[in-house]
Amino acid sequence: LSRNAIHSALYLVLNFSTIAVFFLLLNAPFLFVTQIIIYAGAIMVLFLFVVMLLGADRVGGSRGEAGTWQLPFSLTLAFLLIATFVYVLIAGSEDLGESSSAVVDGGPVEIGLALFESYVFPFEVASVLLLVAMVGVVVLRTKRGGHA
Repeated sequence: LSRNAIHSALYLVLNFSTIAVFFLLLNAPFLFVTQIIIYAGAIMVLFLFVVMLLGADRVGGSRGEAGTWQLPFSLTLAFLLIATFVYVLIAGSEDLGESSSAVVDGGPVEIGLALFESYVFPFEVASVLLLVAMVGVVVLRTKRGGHA
């Protein structure tokens, strides 16, 4: 909704904060605090750093440059999201299926054990992807004649 990249990043902080409140409502205070500290804090600082490094906050574009496919695609996705939301409200949780009847504690020890025992490879892949993305931004910025 915003043409300014900085404002869009701040809207993303609002979105992350809303997700954190959902975690608090689900009685997961550790995930609430983690969401605020890591995503709304550290990840958004990284996003803002990249936006400022690329100079995207100064780039102005008209609506015609965005492409003719984006508006119908976004309206279709919005309709699907609203339809799914209405279906969940009407059908309730009975029709959605049971994923697991066991309740897992969401404390820091359990999350750490699951992350570093069961999900080591995806965790490392995500960290390498983030590192490659940051290096790519710096390389692209320096090739365009900017100062990094």
